[in-house]
Amino acid sequence: MAEPLEGFLLAAGLGLRMGSLSQCLPKPAWTLRGRPLLQWGAEALLAHGIHGIGCNAHLLPERLRAVAGGLEVFEEPRLLGSAGGVLHARGRVTSELLTWNADVWAEAVPFDRLRTAHRLARATLSWLLIPHPGGDWNPVWMDGQDHVLPKGVAGPQGPFHFTGAAAWSPEALDLLPEGPSEVNELRPRLPFHMGVVVEPFLWREVGSADALIQVAAELAPEEEGRVPGCYVHPTTRPGGRFTRCVLGPGAAPPPAVTDADALWFEERGNQVRLGL
Repeated sequence: MAEPLEGFLLAAGLGLRMGSLSQCLPKPAWTLRGRPLLQWGAEALLAHGIHGIGCNAHLLPERLRAVAGGLEVFEEPRLLGSAGGVLHARGRVTSELLTWNADVWAEAVPFDRLRTAHRLARATLSWLLIPHPGGDWNPVWMDGQDHVLPKGVAGPQGPFHFTGAAAWSPEALDLLPEGPSEVNELRPRLPFHMGVVVEPFLWREVGSADALIQVAAELAPEEEGRVPGCYVHPTTRPGGRFTRCVLGPGAAPPPAVTDADALWFEERGNQVRLGL
């Protein structure tokens, strides 16, 4: 019998916003402080005693598997969507499944608060929320009983922002249809979709090349951010002068090169350059 799953990292996607970077690595395989984003998510779960962790993979699955460590990897040749991705865990969850979006960096996620509130309320699906930070993030609103309201509907509590952490009950997993599905399609069928509000904690979404460059400058200035205005992978040997470039795995540009708005990486012994 397969071991139970307690945690799941949502790591499958097309990587469209990453542009050319998705020809090199899937988003969760890019590193920050020398550790892949996928492993930051795994460590956040392990810190709260959450074991039996899986993840899904679609784009360049072999490269995600290479950085997965002890995670159980479920390949998705056909994308299953924001809800359907957790179908891999159905039948293997005894209490709740704690999930995290693997293209988000966070050093400490309050999964304990989420899990405790989810269990006490006997919720079907619970989202970890913070006060809305402003900007174009979709707002989340709740009614007076902490039920998350349908998308686009305002209520007495909110606006909040969904952090990417959720708790799924086995009942919620059983409500999933076979094949692809999205969370917003599932929400009307949930008996109790709860929001758990916590104080803001440090997290960054890494959804584009510019976001990767920015988060490296903010959080890893001596490592991936060591070339100002660029991202530098730990396996890179930077040379030359660069502006708004991503120097990916194995990149070794000629020492005299001057370049801008480009991705460099090694592929089968060759240096590849693509525009961002």
